[in-house]
Amino acid sequence: MTISASRRWVMHVDMDQFIAAVEVLRNPALAGKQVVVGGRGDPTERGVVSTASYEARAFGVGSGMPLRVALRKLPDAIFLPVDAEAYTAASKSVMDTLRSLGVVVEVMGWDEAFLGVDTADPVSFARSVHDAVFAATGLHCSVGVGDNKLRAKIATDFGKPQGIYMLTKENWFEVMGERTTDALWGIGRKTAKKLAVLGITTVSELASTDDGLLATAFGSKNGPWIGTKGRGVDDSPVSAEPWVARSHSREATFQQNLTDWVAVRQEIRRLARRVRDDLLAEKRQAVRVTLKIRYAPFETHTTTAALAAPTFDVDTIVDAAAALVDRLDHAREVRLLGVRLEMTPPIDQTLAKRAGEESCT
Repeated sequence: MTISASRRWVMHVDMDQFIAAVEVLRNPALAGKQVVVGGRGDPTERGVVSTASYEARAFGVGSGMPLRVALRKLPDAIFLPVDAEAYTAASKSVMDTLRSLGVVVEVMGWDEAFLGVDTADPVSFARSVHDAVFAATGLHCSVGVGDNKLRAKIATDFGKPQGIYMLTKENWFEVMGERTTDALWGIGRKTAKKLAVLGITTVSELASTDDGLLATAFGSKNGPWIGTKGRGVDDSPVSAEPWVARSHSREATFQQNLTDWVAVRQEIRRLARRVRDDLLAEKRQAVRVTLKIRYAPFETHTTTAALAAPTFDVDTIVDAAAALVDRLDHAREVRLLGVRLEMTPPIDQTLAKRAGEESCT
């Protein structure tokens, strides 16, 4: 592609094996080793892998895997506990560096961000992004370059590790056309399976599917939206507005399965109280409660219910969470429980503050 005039590009910056890389930075002796980070760092305990080094990933160890499974795959791996404060500090350094480049930065999490960049040479600019981050933090990143967020996000994976890849309208179908639909950002395995039932298995097939058929199968709004993914269309802007949480949650993993459902209900009530306190600190009321359960050995389900009205009232919130226990399979053993509370949006903070003060009187 010949590039001469300056234009707006979207870049997706994704830190390479971020958590593991931070641990290596703190302890260079870990470089090149099979490193697994998760839980309290004890693979004999229940917990899941937060991340693994590339050396560990080569043997099938990845995020979300039970630590005990990771131990069976890699008995000689180095297991480390999660240190959220260290990762938060490293992330801040990365994002501050990106902002110093004079571009629009939309933070997407600890280890990734979108950039809105005006340049005539996006590949050179992407290289300068990598070099600036490495110089400031000692951490490597990969950069996806695109003409929208969707393409930039997907491009990053083609560049990993430490690489740069460009994905635009011009090469979209050449690169993505024959790939399965779950290769698209926003299309998960469940959606891909439903598409396959309709005879849609590749990106090209999805792109050429009539929106009416997709609307019938997935809904009037969601169906056509899925179709845009196949065509590589994404009109969402890169925004520097701070990310605002929609919910807060708390979880507990039990080293021994819970079989007493009185104890299950008590644990749910305890977790609900803790999350309600998190909402008070943010001055945003609860509007919906979701219960997460992981049955033994490792099967996860969720159930949810809207609250009658936004509230900080602890009894209302706790009772609503506990009521969801009635929907669960009481014949099964429980290894994990979690409670999530969705909140009122930030524009309701004044109302939430008033309600919070009234609930505490």
